[in-house]
Amino acid sequence: MKIVGIAACTAGIAHTYIAREKLLKTAEARGHEASIETQGLAGTENKLSQKDIDSADVVIIAADIKVNGRERFSGKKIIEVPTNVAVKSPNKLFEKLEESII
Repeated sequence: MKIVGIAACTAGIAHTYIAREKLLKTAEARGHEASIETQGLAGTENKLSQKDIDSADVVIIAADIKVNGRERFSGKKIIEVPTNVAVKSPNKLFEKLEESII
């Protein structure tokens, strides 16, 4: 499965980057391809290309704040969770994701 997403916490520092890493590592460990953009104090990093978005099966938004650019995901299945879910329970998140998509 191809996954794209955004990670963003209220401060835009620690949880944003930890959530991104957990999502990427869990996706890889479970045999999925993932690209995760971060939004925070440093601005947008690892910006998703429209090509990646178009080819994605699902979008994960792990955020505690309003994220910018949601319109890019029009027509895609979007899963929204707080960053702490991505940080503390990434495997459970992916299990539910796989059940709903596959």
